[in-house]
Amino acid sequence: TGPGALARRLLERARTGLVVWLAATDDDPGLGPALARVAAGDQDTEPIPEIELLPGAWDLPGARLLDLVAVMDRLRSPGGCPWDAEQTHESLARYLVEETYELVDAIDSGDREHLREELGDVLMQVFFHARVAEEDEADPFSIDDVAGGIVDKLISRHPHVFADVEADTPEAVEANWDALKAAEKSDRDSALDGVAASQPALALAAKYLSRTRKAGLTVPTPELPTAFADDAYTGPEAIGDLLLAVTELAARRGVDAEIALRAATLRHGDRVRAAEAR
Repeated sequence: TGPGALARRLLERARTGLVVWLAATDDDPGLGPALARVAAGDQDTEPIPEIELLPGAWDLPGARLLDLVAVMDRLRSPGGCPWDAEQTHESLARYLVEETYELVDAIDSGDREHLREELGDVLMQVFFHARVAEEDEADPFSIDDVAGGIVDKLISRHPHVFADVEADTPEAVEANWDALKAAEKSDRDSALDGVAASQPALALAAKYLSRTRKAGLTVPTPELPTAFADDAYTGPEAIGDLLLAVTELAARRGVDAEIALRAATLRHGDRVRAAEAR
């Protein structure tokens, strides 16, 4: 049966009752356009039946996320996993940090399979925390609340995409983002409010310096010595001042201090391994 004949037969049956058509594995090529042509040709003499197309769930992007929701629910429910059932936001925090660093390693490695796996591990942590949050008696929320929140934020922070605001360059987008974020966080007392204090120290220093600059504040940082002397930097306070000054120097040169230090450490690791091999 050709697409045209099949379309007419389906429409004739649909005028007297509900018709459900399960598409073939090749998606019945030509059936959709044929339905439109036949319905358009009959609209003067016959009412057009309502046609609803439902794509197969397995083909929809994100369908496997529902499987992850079901798996996490099974693990946390009675009869599931005793270890998973006793976890809290606090006990899971260190795993989220570990998985994040493993994801960074996977990105650096260039191994696509490794990257896919580590992305899954980080994703699982998000779903795990959301499942734990559902059980909170005072203020429960679900993975849908988490997803809905970030969807709303992304839409509101991208008016150049979802509204009529003009932002044609990355710099304009960033400036607009900062302005919107500042408006949303207008109740903060300091430019440093909201900076995660638990992040690595150099990243924290860089964030503080960045926030200070964006706020238009001029706050002196320790000056770099004209001639470095080991004996002058023996205590944690002096070393800390030196590191803060180096972070400021990196920022002025357009260098990410955390990435630079990490790369230098990896290079040192290569030298250590070479020495061990010798």
